[in-house]
Amino acid sequence: MARMRLPKFYNLSVPDRLLLLKDRGILSDADYQLMLSEKQRLTAVDVDRMVENVIGAFTLPIGLGLNFLINGKEYAIPMVVEEPSIVAAVSSAAKTISRAGGFHVVSDEPRLMGQIQVVELSHPERARQAILQNKPEIIEQANSLHPRMVGRGGGARDLEVVVHTGASQRGDMLIVNLLVDTQDAMGANMVNSMCEGVAPLIEKITGGMVFLRILSNLTDRAMVRAEAVIPVNLLKNKQNSGERVRDGIILANEFAKVDPYRAATHNKGIMNGIDAVAIATGNDWRAIEAAAHAYAGRGTSYTSLTRWEQNDKGDLVGKLTIPLKVGTVGGNLRSNKAVQVLQRVISVKTARELAEVMGAVGLAQNFSALRALSTEGIQRGHMSLHARSVAVSAGATPDMFETVVEQLVASGEIKEWKAKEIIRELEEKETGSGLTDTGAEMATGFGKVILLGEHAVVYGSHAIAAPLRRGIRARISETGIGIRVVIPRWGIEAKLFDQVANGHSMYHALEQVITGLELSTFSFDIEVFPDLPRSMGLGGSAALAVAVIRALSDHFRLGMDNETVNDWAFRSEKVVHGMPSGIDNTVATFGQFILYRKPDIRTLHVASPIPIVIGLTGKSGHTLQMVKAVREARGKAPQLYDNIFKQIDELTLTSLPAIEEGDLETLGRLMNVTHGLLNSIGVSCWELEELIQIARSHGSPGAKLTGSGGGGAMIALAPEKPKKMAAAMKEAGYQSFVTEIGFSPKGEHRG
Repeated sequence: MARMRLPKFYNLSVPDRLLLLKDRGILSDADYQLMLSEKQRLTAVDVDRMVENVIGAFTLPIGLGLNFLINGKEYAIPMVVEEPSIVAAVSSAAKTISRAGGFHVVSDEPRLMGQIQVVELSHPERARQAILQNKPEIIEQANSLHPRMVGRGGGARDLEVVVHTGASQRGDMLIVNLLVDTQDAMGANMVNSMCEGVAPLIEKITGGMVFLRILSNLTDRAMVRAEAVIPVNLLKNKQNSGERVRDGIILANEFAKVDPYRAATHNKGIMNGIDAVAIATGNDWRAIEAAAHAYAGRGTSYTSLTRWEQNDKGDLVGKLTIPLKVGTVGGNLRSNKAVQVLQRVISVKTARELAEVMGAVGLAQNFSALRALSTEGIQRGHMSLHARSVAVSAGATPDMFETVVEQLVASGEIKEWKAKEIIRELEEKETGSGLTDTGAEMATGFGKVILLGEHAVVYGSHAIAAPLRRGIRARISETGIGIRVVIPRWGIEAKLFDQVANGHSMYHALEQVITGLELSTFSFDIEVFPDLPRSMGLGGSAALAVAVIRALSDHFRLGMDNETVNDWAFRSEKVVHGMPSGIDNTVATFGQFILYRKPDIRTLHVASPIPIVIGLTGKSGHTLQMVKAVREARGKAPQLYDNIFKQIDELTLTSLPAIEEGDLETLGRLMNVTHGLLNSIGVSCWELEELIQIARSHGSPGAKLTGSGGGGAMIALAPEKPKKMAAAMKEAGYQSFVTEIGFSPKGEHRG
């Protein structure tokens, strides 16, 4: 305990305390200067961006809980609290327990629970079974909403189903409990968004109506169990023997075990310590309190969270069992400089370790209170606020602050990376740049839809494809840490040329391009900003390749023209998709409405833009697997499949006059027949079929899958009321967007 032993610490002045902490290595030089100058404090301007109607900043004392030895590691524990004696009491208790070998704390792998309430069920038990049977799909859907968390090893892990019989005026109530590993994040917003995201799927599975979908603050899947064993010789004082102190603590605890009025005060003392650490480390002490008290009241009566007993040796044994779900990362944690300093002081590596430290503090606080009582007596609106805090952390300027907050809330991604992306987009809009920007900072690749001809084009038939207004942009920034690819919207941050970490074909494709361009010895970041949903059959991989290749060409002055960019993008597509047709990279590069049959390209000119609605299944379309499946099926019946591909080719060519003249009725009929042929070769799915039916029932003259199928997206002509069509898709649980094809590009991309 030499490093953490700070005798007479309370007798020092604040500057001398800070200097001692710096000398012991508890504070870094930078943190020492920050604390000494008191620049860690939030100003009124800072907090004005966190809550509403601000009139100033309120400051609380920061103290250090000393003498802690927890699982063999020593700690100085920051505590933010205004109540006198708490810090002194916990430090005294920790000193006694450390002399006895310290605290021993274990914890569960933490899970945070989100709940989805389902009512109006005709067969509750059948619905329960259906949920359990579809558990993998629900968990996959939840995880698809947070790929970055999944990439870090977290995400939805399991679900439970509970039926409350006769609990509602609407009949039985079914509750789906989604259990999520949030890693080191507190995770409330992530779990809430997962519940929102899986609600439509649960309605489909159960046939009921989802009402509430929200996390539970009873975090009993993140339990912490702290224990201390104290020999009686360490308990004695001038007035009392160790045995008397031990027996007094046990008797006081027995009072709290059986009497809820005493238990409330007893547990409040435990939370005095835990809450102070929670505030110091930027955690939600209100949620922690709610969990603790709910857990204490889980039986027939509210009771004590601790148990104090005597073991066979006569030692006093104290145990605290408490739900503790905390975090060490997140936008709201980074918006407070004091929290950043104090997290470095406490020096925990994971949120789980922090929870264990809090458990030890709670047990120490309880021991101190009971020891005093038994010997001498004792004489003490969320999403929007979080978005404001994240916007500040991301650097939103006053003129765009409210816009950033609004867009953060609307996106459901209340995270710093999302805020920075919104800020960047707002800044680009101010300079007049957009998807077709040709400035030096950003390079672009277009997204696309295939109007007619997918799959057949792989075997020499024609296909018609059109660029979307949405695409992918990229830029290169120099670093000194190798080559990284960063795609915030897709939750990707990876170091390239790392064979252990990166097995995805996208990484291999980028590595091949970088190696082929002889750039692998440089250090740089590839920053990618997609305006396309991932793996939805809209040409995302090709658009990404084109954007990155153009960005590399610009940054390293390679002077690539469009043909060269297209060639490199096609090489990238071969790594990702195996046997691509070449149409995706061609549209991504040239941004033109085309009739394509490799190697020939014919630009199409339309009389006026064609209004469309694109519906997203929410199910990834894996081009490589779908192309492979069709190839294997064709190998078993080549004549049958070649006849189908010939029919698709004829329909594609027949559609040309309708496209160029704007005859959407004729074009729609040809699209409908083509979709039937694609369905016959097994590349559709029930989500695509449902979206297509919705589109046709809302006036679309033609609707079909676009891309490789198996999920992904569909396209519907929408000459009338496209927003109503999109709304119907949303009501059915799907995302969609209204756009048009056949628009005139605002500018040519540099070559």
